[in-house]
Order: sequence, then structure tokens, then C-alpha cells
Amino acid sequence: MSSTRSFLLLALLAISYMLYSAWEQDYGAKPAVPTPAAAAGSNATPPTANSGNDVPAAATAANATAVPTAADAGKEPAAQTISVATDVLHVEISTLGGSLVRADLLAYPIDPKDKTKPVRLLDDGTAHFFVAQTGLVSSSGVAPSHKTPFNAEKTSYELATGTDKIEVPLTWNDASGISVRKVYVFTRGSYLIETREEVANTGTAAWTGNEYRQLQRTAPPAQSGGLFSVYNSEAYAFVGAAWYAQGKFNKLAFAKFSESPLNNTEVSGGWVALLQHYFFAAFIPTAGEADQYSTSVLQDHYLIRALSPALTVAPNATGTFATRLYVGPKLQSDLANVAPGLELTADYGILTFIAQPMHWVLVQLHKLTGNWGVAIILLVLLLKLALYKPSEAQYRSMAKMKQFQPRLEALKERYGDDKQKLNAATMELYKKEKINPLGGCLPILIQMPIFFALLWVLQESVELRQAPFFGWIQNLSAPDPLFILPILNGVAMLATQWLSPASPGMDPMQQRMMKFMPLIFAVMFAFAPAGLTLYWTVNGWLSLLQQWIITKRVGASATAPAKA
Repeated sequence: MSSTRSFLLLALLAISYMLYSAWEQDYGAKPAVPTPAAAAGSNATPPTANSGNDVPAAATAANATAVPTAADAGKEPAAQTISVATDVLHVEISTLGGSLVRADLLAYPIDPKDKTKPVRLLDDGTAHFFVAQTGLVSSSGVAPSHKTPFNAEKTSYELATGTDKIEVPLTWNDASGISVRKVYVFTRGSYLIETREEVANTGTAAWTGNEYRQLQRTAPPAQSGGLFSVYNSEAYAFVGAAWYAQGKFNKLAFAKFSESPLNNTEVSGGWVALLQHYFFAAFIPTAGEADQYSTSVLQDHYLIRALSPALTVAPNATGTFATRLYVGPKLQSDLANVAPGLELTADYGILTFIAQPMHWVLVQLHKLTGNWGVAIILLVLLLKLALYKPSEAQYRSMAKMKQFQPRLEALKERYGDDKQKLNAATMELYKKEKINPLGGCLPILIQMPIFFALLWVLQESVELRQAPFFGWIQNLSAPDPLFILPILNGVAMLATQWLSPASPGMDPMQQRMMKFMPLIFAVMFAFAPAGLTLYWTVNGWLSLLQQWIITKRVGASATAPAKA
């Protein structure tokens, strides 16, 4: 295949992918906000006696998924908040059930130009409701849910210099002799929060109950896609529920909650999470603990829950429920050590098998250079070395085709409009001169999955979020503000076209398309993340250099071809 047809193939694949992504964004399944009646009717299990709130029923625990009503909300007492500040988190805990109602990620500003406003992952505001809740249910006695008032020792905690941990206790007592001490443990430099509920029984009868851990949030506002939605990471990123079960990563979009609910599935050694772009929250039960996982829709809230096994606390004894809560970024290298499969929350889709190794290589290169842009350039060099042989074969074939271009034109003049004879004579010439017309396809076909895998890496890897390169590029995850890289890429394409042979069978329409191809790609990359444009621009110039060197060598070593 000639270079011109290779460009056409590349453009077709790229534009097709972008059009498909735009269609999925604009017309595919979107999180629809169900009406209360529809939400209640869509649950896999019917409302129980506990219908009307999001606390599991005591008898059937995780089966309750009914819709909370305004009357129930009015019964909830006013709550105070406890402020907790570490070096990476600022969290607010409500005394109503001890729920985490706000969490700011201090190392991740919303705008790189204003470091004072961090990303807020958890928030109990109505616009972006997202909270983490724990509570107890019991079939044999009283139990405090996430709507039960707790007492707090202090209203403010801060990680002091030289201290590695903060413990934040809340307490609840009942006249029956059951008391609960809920404790959150925060660690320096960590987004992982240890939680435990210590149940003390000073009564005369045994107490049996379960702990539920649940995340609930509203769906984010839908964003318009457009042709370049593939580059709009916020519009294109997955937002919804995820869980890990039996060694498999699963996800459920908000639009699928009603039709494909997770219904009391028993899982050991897994976790449940709610994901959004770059960040997520997850409850991670103790390894080996068999929990019941479920999802439900509560008016405009989407909920995923893990229900622990039952724990029996004898009179004058104490029992403890323990779990971990992760609230933070999708740092893949760290998450793999937190829980099995947690690194998969950085979702690369069907290209995970390429994107994950690519991310690992980028991380190693960043450790050497300290700059993500330089790491991308080094990645291009490594890929060019790995693909050197197929690229060399491509450029040798193209150089030979250019060398024999006069003979191909002569054949075209000889046979005129007789396509059958022209194709037969052309293939005979290729066979005689050992020219592979398909030599240009293989490198392009190999590079396209790499190209799109890198696109996913740049969009999903929080390490590259707002990462600077140098000079005018201070955010590799955003487009080049001065369009210098897209222009340089277009220039490389123009030079490549000049150096490449034209296909003798190309019709005038294809020739016009080829002339506009550098401009089309320049426009495409003007909307792409600068990191992706940097990759493709460096790749284009290195390919041009390699093609020029090989073309010169072939031209110098070959004898002038005879006339056809």
C-alpha cells in the first residue's frame, strides 16, 4: 500500500473512531434521572416494611431499596460536622450516622492556576451529592444507622507535625445496654481511611447484626459530545458504579441501575466503588470477608452497598466491624497494593492490555526524567525502535515505488481506462521488482491501537492530569494553547507527502483528499490533549527522518530503471 493510501486509512480509522465516540456520547445510553415511582418499580426486590429510606431492613438487610420520602427526611435531626485535615485530605464527617459528607483532595486543584481550590470528591450539596455512609442493622435489637445521631469528642482534628495518624471517634449509647464506638483512622500521605465500629453489649441478651457500607451520589449533568468528544475527557469518562468479584472487574452505568441491578451477590475479597473521571471512592472489606453486594436507585440517587456477615456479641462482650474506605485519585501504582484489582478503576476499556503496560513504561520514564512530556518523547523513541523493522520494510517499499513511478505512469498511459489490464500489469511489475504494495499498511495498523491506547492513558491517568511540559505547554491533558504542536504535525505530514510516491491508480477525488489531509489532522490535533499531539508530532518527524534516510539509501544503491 502506498503512503497516500496509508494516510487515507489512518484518517478513516481516526475519524471513524471519533464519530463513533461522538455518537455514543450524544445518542448512546445516558444516566436518566428516574421519577420516584419509576425508581421504586424498577428494583429487583419489592419494597419492604422499611420502605421509605435508604437504610437496609433489619430482617432482610440489603433487600430494602425503597425511595426516601420528604416526610422521612423531615424526621432526621440536624447534624454537626467534624473537620479532619491531613496532608492530602480535608474531610468533614457528619455526627448524623458518622457519614463522610465532604472530602477535598488537597494535591489536586480544579484549576492549575489556582492551587487554593482543590477537587471536592465527596459533597452532600444537592448539585453534586456524593457521600460515603456506614451503619448497623440488627434483627435482635437496636442498631444505629447512618441516620442516627452520634456524639463527637471534638469538632476539629488536624494531623500534627511528626504525627502519622489521627483517630476520630464517635459514640452512640442505648438504654438497652448496646453502645457503638465508630472510629475513623487517617494516615499521613494516604487516601485510605480505616474504619471500625466497636459494638459493646452490657445487656443481658446477645446482640446480632450486620454492618452496611454504602456509597450514593447523583448523576453528573450530561455534557454535549460533538465530533471531538473523544478528546473531552470529562464528557467521555465513565461515571458509575464498579465492583470487583471473583477476580473480575465489573462496572455499571447509572442508566443501567434499574434494568441490571446488582442484587445481593455474595463476594469474598472484593470491593465496591463509585467512579468518576480521575477520582473515586470505594469501600474495601477485610480480605476473605463474604459480603452481600447490591445496587439500587433512590429517587435521583444511585447507591451501591456492601453488607457484612452477621456478628453476634454476647452479653458483657465487644465485637468489631472493620473495613477500609478509599477516597482519592486513581493512582494505579499505589492502588495495586491496596486491594486486588483496584488499579482497574483507571478504566482503559478494550485496550487495557496495551494501555496498562504503556502507562507502566511512562511511569518508569517519568521516574528517570521527572517530566511527563519528556517521558512521552522517550516512549516514542522506544516504540520507534520496537517497530523499526516493519517501518524499514515500509519505507524501502515506498522508496522503490517512487523509483519506479515513471514506469507506473507509463503503464497507466499504455492501458488507459482498461482497469483490469492496468492492475494486472502493475502487479506483474511489483512481483518482478519485489515491491510489496501492502508494505505501508502494517506499521499503520500496528500504530493505531497504540495511538488510541495512549489516548486512553492520557485521559484516564491522573498522574498526567495538569502535568506541565515546558514553555507554553503547562497542561499535557489539555490542548496546545498556541497550536504549535498541531502545526508542526501538519508540516511533518506535508513533508511526508512530498517524499512519498503517489499511487498511479488514485483518482482526482483521492488526490484532493490527500492535499487536505495535513490540514484535517492539524484541526483534529488542535482539540486533542497536548500530550497526545506531542506523541504523534514526534512520531511523525522521526518517521519522516527515517523515511528520508532510507529513500536516500535506496536511491543511491539502485540502478536507474529501464523504461516500461
